[in-house]
Amino acid sequence: MQQTYERRVGYVVSNDLVKVSSLLPSNKNRSLLVHSLVKAFGLLSTDDAGLGVQSLPPSPAEFRELSAYHDRDFLEHVLKEDVSTEDDANEEFGLTEASGLGSLMDCPPFPQMRDYVKYVAGASLTAAKALKEDKVDIAICWDGGRHHAQKAQASGFCYVADCVLAILALKRPQPSPDGGLTRPRVMYLDLDLHFSDGVSHAFHRSAAGSSSPQVLTLSLARLSDPSDAGFDPFTLALPLERGAGRGAFARVWPLVERVRAAFRPDCVVVQCGADGLAGDPYATWNWSIGDGEGSMGWCVDRVCGWGCKVLLLGGGGYRSPNVARAWTYLTSVALGRPLPLDADIPDHGAFPLYAPHKNRDEYLVASKKTSQQ
Repeated sequence: MQQTYERRVGYVVSNDLVKVSSLLPSNKNRSLLVHSLVKAFGLLSTDDAGLGVQSLPPSPAEFRELSAYHDRDFLEHVLKEDVSTEDDANEEFGLTEASGLGSLMDCPPFPQMRDYVKYVAGASLTAAKALKEDKVDIAICWDGGRHHAQKAQASGFCYVADCVLAILALKRPQPSPDGGLTRPRVMYLDLDLHFSDGVSHAFHRSAAGSSSPQVLTLSLARLSDPSDAGFDPFTLALPLERGAGRGAFARVWPLVERVRAAFRPDCVVVQCGADGLAGDPYATWNWSIGDGEGSMGWCVDRVCGWGCKVLLLGGGGYRSPNVARAWTYLTSVALGRPLPLDADIPDHGAFPLYAPHKNRDEYLVASKKTSQQ
């Protein structure tokens, strides 16, 4: 890890956000586990000097904010008071349920879906606003990161394109000291197992005709297949083979650094999907959270040391206790004081879910093994 020091970090959370996020069909109660563990480790506390995490309670996004990207017809449908599973319009807007964890069609309507869309979008926009107003250097929103959602369709467990909305907010011109306007450059880095098709499609070819492109997307993924055959140097993907672990990420990371150096972003949005970690049901990559070179924590720490604003978002990950452990660890990394990998799980309400036979010892051993690869 880089030198340990306190950073100005904001953390997006509220009881209402946790309540609705925990209803997501693909990740039921995951939000509750994540925030409970972060709190149990004391990462949300501040000392007498006021150092520590700044709490950022989100407000639900308004229709106007959602329509900065999403089509009106789509929003009017998903924001209905109650969307029946029998509604004929569901298929048009991607609200269908298919079998299999790997399907990008697993977006069934669910109770309080309207509130979920508003709060998840509002959470990521709250994080972006805190960065934009220079209240924090790093903003964390683990309930965000829905990178498959399209302009007019839900897709891949993602009902709202909060990543896109946050990027649009971050790139808006703002006053400069000389009385003019600055146009911030935003780099989007996706660490999820799956290609960030929703985000990449939103900004693909957006730099065409521009002498100063504002958005660059880079996805490190198992499946990387931008749909447009036309090459766009600001919409990039770096596919990694099955079994990719710490060693693979260490080898490709210099390429990430070169892209960053060439683009010179003012802000970096990092989607920290945890479905590529060892122990995830997808069982595709063998990545570790540890602090060894090429681990997820190591990569996030590198980004946090780039000297620009950083927005950390959640994403995939389908063994919830493992995801909670990973994002708790990344929270500590963002703070500049990483937790020991072998730290005992503190006693709290969700403690029984971390029983050794389910994941604790098995996961830590797997993480340490992959750290050696």
